[in-house]
Amino acid sequence: MAITLGSNTHQYELVEGWAKLPEGVTLGYTHGVEIDSKDNVIVFNQSKDAIIFFDSEGNYIKSWGAEYEEGAHGLYLSNEGGVEYLYLSDNNLHTVTKTTLDGEVLFTITTPDLPLVYQSADQFVPTDVAVAPNGDFYVADGYGQPWVHQYNNTGEYLRSFGGFGDGKGQLNCPHGVWVDTRGDSPVLLVADRGNHRIQIFTLDGEHLDFVTEDLIQPCCFYQHGDEIYIPDLSSRVTIFDKNNTLITHLGDNPGCCNWSGYPNIAHDKRQSDKFISPHALAVDSTGDIYVVEWVEDGRITKLKRKN
Repeated sequence: MAITLGSNTHQYELVEGWAKLPEGVTLGYTHGVEIDSKDNVIVFNQSKDAIIFFDSEGNYIKSWGAEYEEGAHGLYLSNEGGVEYLYLSDNNLHTVTKTTLDGEVLFTITTPDLPLVYQSADQFVPTDVAVAPNGDFYVADGYGQPWVHQYNNTGEYLRSFGGFGDGKGQLNCPHGVWVDTRGDSPVLLVADRGNHRIQIFTLDGEHLDFVTEDLIQPCCFYQHGDEIYIPDLSSRVTIFDKNNTLITHLGDNPGCCNWSGYPNIAHDKRQSDKFISPHALAVDSTGDIYVVEWVEDGRITKLKRKN
């Protein structure tokens, strides 16, 4: 029988063995995932095929991106005037690169010229990007110096905000960012993972609020309608309603992060309906969820919406 996850209002059928890889293509750490306008699924992983396209049934379409093999991390798809682009955050290259869906490079962001923050170029370790309705984009330096940097649509630097700490506006591993358009005006969500919370900012970087309930280690975000979907590295997916109140957790696996070898636990200890280390997710036009996890041989899970 099919395995079902979720609550009464949000039930999902687990699709076993969804991703079908051709011979010679293998996954590394699966760090990012996006959905294009055709409901194709794009996975960013640490392998010679760093960008892999699948159709919604898990059939392989194409791959590229060998240059990102060592540092593939955050993936964001932006639809700009009907044209889709990718923003690739790379931990090893210390860059964010904007490309077409075929991999043509449009521009690259390197270490910001902020001498008081960055004493060397390798201190910039970007983990995620979000794009605002006006084309400005935000880069989360999750693994370097805990700042968020704002640029205009051509890649011109505008401002930075954050800095290490646990107070208002201060950050500890700002791992993910998202421009939340559910309210009257857009705001910026920051997955303040090291502080086990979400922070909400204006688009100019002014702190507005915290979200602290029902979170452990939020990684990033995906908005679907009036809901926000959050991969929580401590082994579950969380769905919030328009008021950032819990709807349900999916695949909760308490204590998994304490297992030997985590996150690279033995295959015989893995359960298909329990997550290990959800790192990113995306939701397609039908409400199906695709979750990728931080494990060395990659893990992609499809959850098909039932109601």
